[in-house]
Amino acid sequence: MENNQETQNALERRIDMTVPLADIEKEVDARLKRMARSVKLPGFRPGKVPLKIVAQNYGPQARSEAIGAAVEKCFGEKIREQNLRIAGSPQIEPRESGEDGALSFSAVFEVYPEVAVGDLSGQQVERPVLTVGDAEVDKTIGVLRKQRTTFAAVERAAQEGDRVVIDFTGRKDGEVFEGGAAEDFPFVIGAGSMLKDFETAVSGMSVGESKTFDMTFPEDYHAAHLAGQTVQFEVALKVVEAPNLPEIDADFARALGVADGDVEKLRDEVRNNLEREVKRRIQARVKEQVMDALIATHPIEVPKALVEAESRQLAENARRDMEMRGMNTKDLPVDPAWFKDQAERRVRLGLIMAELVKAKDLAAKPEQIKSLVEEMAQSYEDPSELVRWYYSNPERLSQAEAVVIEDNVVEWVVSEAQTTDKEVSFDELMGNAA
Repeated sequence: MENNQETQNALERRIDMTVPLADIEKEVDARLKRMARSVKLPGFRPGKVPLKIVAQNYGPQARSEAIGAAVEKCFGEKIREQNLRIAGSPQIEPRESGEDGALSFSAVFEVYPEVAVGDLSGQQVERPVLTVGDAEVDKTIGVLRKQRTTFAAVERAAQEGDRVVIDFTGRKDGEVFEGGAAEDFPFVIGAGSMLKDFETAVSGMSVGESKTFDMTFPEDYHAAHLAGQTVQFEVALKVVEAPNLPEIDADFARALGVADGDVEKLRDEVRNNLEREVKRRIQARVKEQVMDALIATHPIEVPKALVEAESRQLAENARRDMEMRGMNTKDLPVDPAWFKDQAERRVRLGLIMAELVKAKDLAAKPEQIKSLVEEMAQSYEDPSELVRWYYSNPERLSQAEAVVIEDNVVEWVVSEAQTTDKEVSFDELMGNAA
């Protein structure tokens, strides 16, 4: 078998292969003889079908298999000779034979790019710094109280924080517009579920009162037919309910899972949960900067085959997610092309990180994996149960290993780059900043 390698571009390769017909015929004959030992055909006992009849019925199949095996063997030998790392599956194409008594093929494929560890000393990484204190604990408990707000009817004008029930009708050019009318509609003034101008108009109204007012929708309003339009609303207020926040007491603590109702235990749990969440968010911000730095310092080409495979996987993940939410994906096909940019970034980072792990010895150590699993388990009522759950399944444990490897890469990059610490506010880090 003769073969020849040609380079098409940076990652694409082509190998031309010539397979002697004599070798093919020999393999076809061997395959047919093996088939004859067990093949079943009407009128013959198993294993007693004449070879000529076996060839008539199974000759094309045997030839196709023989050619495929010969090409695969030839291709594999050449790949091993050249020490090539194949990305994806080769595309095998027949070509005109230049020799008598031979079949010629071309294999077109991509190889993995060579990745050299880049210089990260010029990259900037800004690491957020935040210490969880009493103020952050108090603010979080305040949020938990608001989530458990109850409402009671009052006889006064509606104000910020009240829950009101209204009937309303909206008209544009004298006609009721789509979605512009409702009865017994509840909302909390100041919660942001209604436009600010609408809330302001309702604030100050009393039960039984009606009001007509004009309102202009924002230019970027999600309903295009109303964006920037001035309409007229008629509103009748039917109920005003004042908010009642629960006291921070034993009942409140028990409602949040502290069995004995100890408020200090509640504060400790909130503090511990906050510290874990703050750590997670800081790590996420640093990680994003690290990944951008890796891409900036490693301008490599990525195999199209890997990007296409990753795009298909992301599309399949999205499809499953939509189905779990009750959506019918048959009427809404998920196109892998939608995920091309995300897939290319993921593949590029995967190739770069794999080289870093190998070059800088950043593989996950057993004690690191154990530490991560135990840390994740701390937020569970029975941490040991989650630890057993992870260690009982190799696939789950490999997921934890991948996280550790990623953390090791991030830590190494941070040590190489120009890293500065920056104090951030609690609201900014938690995404609550105005």
